[in-house]
Amino acid sequence: MRYNILVTGGAGYIGSTLVPRLLEAGHHVTVLDNFLFKQTSLNNCCQYDNFAVIKGDIRSEKTMLPLLKKADVIIPLAALVGAPLCNQDPIGATTTNHDAISMMLKHVSREQRILMPTTNSAYGSGDENNYCTEESPLRPISQYAIEKVAVEKELMAHPNAISFRLATVFGMSPRMRLDLLVNDFVYRAATDRFVVLFEGHFKRNYIHVRDVARVFEHGMANFEHMKGQIYNVGLSDANVSKKELCEHIQKFVPNFVFVDAQVGRDPDQRNYVVSNEKIEKTGYRPDFSLDRGIQELLKGFVMLKNSIYGNV
Repeated sequence: MRYNILVTGGAGYIGSTLVPRLLEAGHHVTVLDNFLFKQTSLNNCCQYDNFAVIKGDIRSEKTMLPLLKKADVIIPLAALVGAPLCNQDPIGATTTNHDAISMMLKHVSREQRILMPTTNSAYGSGDENNYCTEESPLRPISQYAIEKVAVEKELMAHPNAISFRLATVFGMSPRMRLDLLVNDFVYRAATDRFVVLFEGHFKRNYIHVRDVARVFEHGMANFEHMKGQIYNVGLSDANVSKKELCEHIQKFVPNFVFVDAQVGRDPDQRNYVVSNEKIEKTGYRPDFSLDRGIQELLKGFVMLKNSIYGNV
């Protein structure tokens, strides 16, 4: 079935991977984005008659209301993502990550479908075994995670919603992010051949950006069975520590060196092992392993260099 889909933040890291897939599947896709980072990641989508793009702010009711009225499915990706960016602009983070979503939820009908990414960073450090399922207590540490928890609670009051608690995302995307942990470490390995680890034993779960796009498609295809639920979305064989991640990278960059810092503390105190069994029972399986994603990133970084403030 083909839908009218509204994707907010559709020119971002996840959106610029998801939107072309939705268009290829024949859906009519409207993207609302403020193009904060001057990205041109959806240029290739302009060839599609079923593509519309609007430059605007999700915090504006005047902008959002006419778009919401036309949508069968809403995928709200627009956000200030990650603790550092939220710390840099805490007011903008609250109004974008929480208030704008609350406003949207007040205006959608009970029939409209919402598939929303939240975050498994809300688990904090998990229980005494650092093991987390969708039923585990939430212990968000950062402003980003705290507001995602609040939004998820409101989202689950809607009768036609799915929450995807995403693991740390990695992989190449038309709107690239170098600040995500795997992407950052692979970039450092490719360019500096060296990284210093703070609390290298801390574990996280990971998921490729294209597998994130696929989980939204999976949710749409299986909506009646999945609605009203929260799902962790990650690689079940990639609950790895930062040190173990570096060992994965070292298989492909043999001269990559990593050392544990003798002093200092990671400001992001997340440390957990996440179960993805619930989403797997619906028939979803990721396609991209951690190793495959690392190899992809190494190819991508041949073409991409963060040299804005460098002479070479």
